Amino acid sequence: MILWLCLCWGFSPSAGQPDSELMARYLEEQLLADYSIVEQVARRVPRQAKFLQRLETRPRMSEFHVRSTIISRYAFTTVSCTMVNSGSEAREAVFEMQIPAAAFISNFTMSIGNKTYYGEVTGKEKKNSSDDKERHKKPPSPTEGRENGYETFKASVFIPRKMQARFMLHYEELLQRRLGKYEYTVSIRPQQLVGRLRVEVNILENSGIVALEVPPLRNSKQKGNGKAGGDVSPPPSTVIGHTKTLAKVTFNPSVVEQTRIARNGILGDFIIRYDVNRELSVGDVQILNGYFVHYFAPTDLPPLPKNVVFVLDSSASMVGTKLKQTKEALFTILQDLRPEDHFNIIGFSNRIKVWQQDRLVPVTPNNIRDAKKYIHNMSPTGGTNINGALQTGAKLLNDYIAQSDIDARSVSLIIFLTDGRPTVGETQSSKILSNTKDAIRDKFCLFTIGIGNDVDHKLLERMALENCGMTRLFQEDEDAASHLKGFYDEIGTPLLSDIRVDYPEDDVEQVTQNFFPNYFNGSEIIIAGKLINRTSDKLHVEVTASNSKKYILLKTDVAIDLLSRNDIRGVPGLEDGKGDSNYIERAWSYLTIKELLNSRLKSDDSQEKDNLMEKAKSMALAYNFVTPFTVLKMKEAGLHSEPPQEEFISPSTDGIGEKVQSLQGHKAPPGIRREHDKQRIKISKTSADGDPHFVIDFPSSKFSVCFNIDGEPGDILRLVSDHKESGVTVNGQLIGAPAPPNGHKKHRTYFSTITILSNKPERSYLEITPKRVILDDGERLVLSCGRSAVVRSRSLEVSISAYSNITVTIRDSISFVILIHHYKKPAPYQRNHLGFYISNSKGLSSDSHGLLGQFLNHEVKLLQESLITHRQGAGQNQTEALKANPTNTLKVKGRLVPVVWKQRRIYNGQQEVNCWFAKNNADKLIDGSYKDYLASHPFDIGTSFGTINSL
Repeated sequence: MILWLCLCWGFSPSAGQPDSELMARYLEEQLLADYSIVEQVARRVPRQAKFLQRLETRPRMSEFHVRSTIISRYAFTTVSCTMVNSGSEAREAVFEMQIPAAAFISNFTMSIGNKTYYGEVTGKEKKNSSDDKERHKKPPSPTEGRENGYETFKASVFIPRKMQARFMLHYEELLQRRLGKYEYTVSIRPQQLVGRLRVEVNILENSGIVALEVPPLRNSKQKGNGKAGGDVSPPPSTVIGHTKTLAKVTFNPSVVEQTRIARNGILGDFIIRYDVNRELSVGDVQILNGYFVHYFAPTDLPPLPKNVVFVLDSSASMVGTKLKQTKEALFTILQDLRPEDHFNIIGFSNRIKVWQQDRLVPVTPNNIRDAKKYIHNMSPTGGTNINGALQTGAKLLNDYIAQSDIDARSVSLIIFLTDGRPTVGETQSSKILSNTKDAIRDKFCLFTIGIGNDVDHKLLERMALENCGMTRLFQEDEDAASHLKGFYDEIGTPLLSDIRVDYPEDDVEQVTQNFFPNYFNGSEIIIAGKLINRTSDKLHVEVTASNSKKYILLKTDVAIDLLSRNDIRGVPGLEDGKGDSNYIERAWSYLTIKELLNSRLKSDDSQEKDNLMEKAKSMALAYNFVTPFTVLKMKEAGLHSEPPQEEFISPSTDGIGEKVQSLQGHKAPPGIRREHDKQRIKISKTSADGDPHFVIDFPSSKFSVCFNIDGEPGDILRLVSDHKESGVTVNGQLIGAPAPPNGHKKHRTYFSTITILSNKPERSYLEITPKRVILDDGERLVLSCGRSAVVRSRSLEVSISAYSNITVTIRDSISFVILIHHYKKPAPYQRNHLGFYISNSKGLSSDSHGLLGQFLNHEVKLLQESLITHRQGAGQNQTEALKANPTNTLKVKGRLVPVVWKQRRIYNGQQEVNCWFAKNNADKLIDGSYKDYLASHPFDIGTSFGTINSL
């Protein structure tokens, strides 16, 4: 058959090359052709290609491209895949990608022909109790689609004949340091040979990159091993280049090279390992845009002595390879124990056997020899008494710790291994968890290992989390011996205990976990948080910890002005959006969500679990992360029909949530216009911008009035209040900044947030900041101000012009424009802020109020007496006469308001406005005083002047 195929393609089997390579070269020529739809239809298909198409029933993958940027251990990954259906009928295309289980998906887009579908992260709806009961009737999958730390994202769609589809997946992760290296892995499993296959990874580490390596591709059975047949060279076509702080790694195999690796298109995992320069200090503290991340990984410290109890499953299910590999790993681990360590071994099935009763023994040649004999003689039999084994191990270790002669600085731990679920003794997971926690009593840590597909990984994970440990899961067909040894190596060398990292309470907030029972050699402690006082020029950091010989206290002051060091803009190799300038903020959000998920997993209180779930969900929605409490829903993009651009997402945006997606039922809602609006909305002068400066335009009177509001940071000003009639309320929250040098003010204030609320015809609200827009009209949508976009519903339209402005139109009769003021290098008295402009007020009622709203349907008069008085001098026109006299009087609702002539610049300084200025916080110009316009919170609707209500 192969000979016949070669003859049909015009190949000679005696050409001196393997048949597979000849076929691959022909396929490469075909796949590298232009897959433009027009050319596909117009081009005459050769006979050989037609035959190949008949053999190939599924769409061909013409391109598979992975681009990643790693900035200070935080990785942004974009996977782009193009599939072509060259057949005569529609065919199903399946995009499948394995991603790390610790990663968060942040975006997904599909383009099929001239239609584009985008993924929208929304909150997952709660299932009712009947659904839960029905779900619990089925036995849960032990791995839930996981494969040794990986999960599978899958999307399927039917591609029309002679057309192509493009998939684009974005995900983010914080790399963990293990055994002294960060490891970044990309799964390359396209299931077929690909014409254009490329992986590009850019790394930026300001601390300096060391020990960069790219091992051979790793298949599933080698995961965790790191070596393939002794070969340590990079995969074919890999190019590595790096400077002190930058590295670029590319993998670009041709079809022939792919064939040599794997004919079925499953190449394996592309891995990059590296470390950074570090020293014994408080670590690497990076600060950017009001957020910080702190990496602490000291080296060159003497190891702490440890007290370890190995609890090993010897039930009947461990028969064969699993028990054999466990024994092999334990032989090696015992050999690595240090002379100052103490240990014991427990084997369990339905019976529990302790090697050395009521004690831990020191590491001596004789004890190691006897321990190996005990392990060698272990035989698989009986059931699985997990609860009894853990109770025995905990009592053994507790009794040993209670002895007076134990080293006070030693680290105690239990390493527990099983391949199954509890079948003997206590079998209820909740009871086992509570019993284990009560037995350990926070005195030592529990590390759990699961082997095979029958293990209760949730039980092992929670046991480890509740008892300051870690868990690892290995597949049955993998090299368990190397996995076990590798996991022990991670925790086998404790360097510090009771590590606490502190920052001044008045300087930081929302800090992630800052106390750690142990620090193991080769790992890393990571803390992140937000700065409260951004005007400070330094952040004080203290690290306290215990070492085998001393108590350690590390102090330092970290300079906050690190923009030149941590700002990635302009860095060679990271141009054109490759990376995210807010990587520190996203690392903080990533860590915070992970901690909320872990806290919920550990909690037994239903109300606390719900609160933690809501917090995690809220943050995941704010940062566009797919988590167990959020889901990615596909919608048709009604405004953009061009294919998605390959770039990393900006902020909008261990569980990946629901990752299996399809296109059925996720269409754009009816009535949405799909064309771009060419006409630019006209903006009036009526506005609140800057410090903040208010301008009110009175077209019929042919002049403008202006005033300032000297509010306090945190004040929320009611700008427009018409909730009873039109249902619209606009509030603006102030942020503080130092006053400019030689100024008369004690500080400046700007609008940091504009909140627009509407309840007609349905309830909705917008929360706008210089970074993002949150729209909630029953379904929460988070949009980045760095991306141009238009979102429309039946009564609301939001249009974002990237980094410029946001236009909000309500029922086609009310329009607001919010300008975005963003400083690349702000002065100390500058803050990123917003300006609020009223473009169309026809839909607002005559009863509307607020600092701006009260003037929209009322006229203000400039008294004629003052006009006559100021018309001094022949030939002097009215405007010049007004400017000549510094004071005039306005009449507002019967009140006389002294004003002076001023000039204001609006629209980012693009337009100059002449106006009459009212002093003293618009005293007598506005109803009441400015404090009457303070809202209690951003969503305060204030149904009447001076009252407070919530939407």
